Amino acid sequence: MRRILELATVLLLLTLPPAVWAEEADNSALAKQTQNPISDLISLPFQNNYNMDYAGTDRAQNVLNIQPVIPINLNDDWNLITRTILPVVSQPNLTRSGRHTGIGDLQISGFLSPANNKGLILGGGPVMTFPTASSDSLGTGKTLLGPTAVGILMDGPWVAGLLLQNQWSVGGDGGRDNVNIFLGQPIINYNLSDGWYLTSVPIITANWNADTGSDVWTVPVGGGFGKIMRLGKLPINVQTQFFWNVHHPDIGPRWTWRFQVQLLFPKPK
Repeated sequence: MRRILELATVLLLLTLPPAVWAEEADNSALAKQTQNPISDLISLPFQNNYNMDYAGTDRAQNVLNIQPVIPINLNDDWNLITRTILPVVSQPNLTRSGRHTGIGDLQISGFLSPANNKGLILGGGPVMTFPTASSDSLGTGKTLLGPTAVGILMDGPWVAGLLLQNQWSVGGDGGRDNVNIFLGQPIINYNLSDGWYLTSVPIITANWNADTGSDVWTVPVGGGFGKIMRLGKLPINVQTQFFWNVHHPDIGPRWTWRFQVQLLFPKPK
């Protein structure tokens, strides 16, 4: 993890002018930017999800999501926010001892959103997942495509909203099951002083092709807190959240601990 973090930091710093990462941006304003998934802010989150009691056992699944966010300024009125998710997965082998470890399926989404980030902010576009998993157990084997949309309301200390997406299989391994999956992400943040904030961003999912109705939904409840800190002059967003899955498939985890370190590259003023 440490080596991945250091390498990613060096690569991004080499592509950006020094003023971008050296700028002393206000911590509270930066916190609100990080809570808006379609803000005009280059960032590199490392989000680790430790899923406990996986598949009805006392073993755990670990998913490290590497999630670079690159905004593209199309003109004075519109931005295209690109979000990429590359999961690094380690999970128990359910048929024998040992674990499966490797990369999962790569997901890329693009949100067209207005450059004016005031009041209610809306964005939307396509989301696509590619079958890049290093083994069959870590991915679907399918190419997925669908729409994604987000709405964010920023009011005083509050940043709240909802992100939605649904994807269907449009190609890939013909021998693997077709995929129809939904994701909903409520976003609730309350900002305190000096970059501290309270947060609850659960990831609700539905597998519409599940064999039984009880295996369709995963519904977590919980939250946590975070803070904007600095690594030298480089601002970073550190947060932790804890969730109890009030409903989950038989193979799904009962509990999730999420820990995230997000490198931030604000634009110079």
